[in-house]
Amino acid sequence: MDSVELIKYLRNLGIDVNTKTKARGHQGFFLKNRIDISKNIPQHRVIPTLLHEFAHYIHYNIEPDMPRNGGSFEKLFKENKPYFETELLKVTNFVDENSLCVKLYEHKDRVRDQIKKQEKIIKNFYPKFQRSKNFKEFDKYIKKSKARYLLKYDRVKLIERKFFKKSVEILSISDIEHDFPEMPEAFSAYIRLRSLQRKQKRISARINKLKKYYTKPAELFARFVEGIYLDKEWTYALAPNVSKEFQILLDSGYYGKLKELIERFN
Repeated sequence: MDSVELIKYLRNLGIDVNTKTKARGHQGFFLKNRIDISKNIPQHRVIPTLLHEFAHYIHYNIEPDMPRNGGSFEKLFKENKPYFETELLKVTNFVDENSLCVKLYEHKDRVRDQIKKQEKIIKNFYPKFQRSKNFKEFDKYIKKSKARYLLKYDRVKLIERKFFKKSVEILSISDIEHDFPEMPEAFSAYIRLRSLQRKQKRISARINKLKKYYTKPAELFARFVEGIYLDKEWTYALAPNVSKEFQILLDSGYYGKLKELIERFN
């Protein structure tokens, strides 16, 4: 069964399949009786993505609240056991390497090193400096400087109006030495440190958001179905207990037409 046959099969089930959309910024998107597949995904990802979204369709028929609450193992497997998430997450990491957040963790490590570098510069002038405490010398200096705006933003536009004239000034973290040549090196390093801390916080928030997404039962189940298509033997090896319970329910007809599709592809 190729992608054209799969799409025809899904449409025969009464599912509205769209292949010419952007799928709301994703490779695929499921909503009630509709599956959207992005027109921009590579050909080798079409079938896995269709199966992923079809798994959501199957799950939705079992648990109608799934789109709102992310689903539950109790509905998917008729019970919840401690190993469900652990085993299914291994399959997710196999199916979708983005779930490992490797690039984000690497970026976070680089930012952490840059923070240490700026901290070292500050301590050359203020040995007792601690990130967790107020930098009193800096606080006293910055009150009279426009650079104070860079403590919250990496780039700001300052607009001043005097009578009928308007002046615009752009300040940026990357141009501190140019914009504020009189500023002590330790203080410009501190402003950069604060900027890096904001970046670090954003990266951490992104990692946490992705972890929350990838550990939703609905997403774990959909990637498990993907894994069965990509490499059934390896998927079952990664999740032996889940696979055993899944197979029993699959054979009993609990997952509807999913059994027929899996048999066609394996």
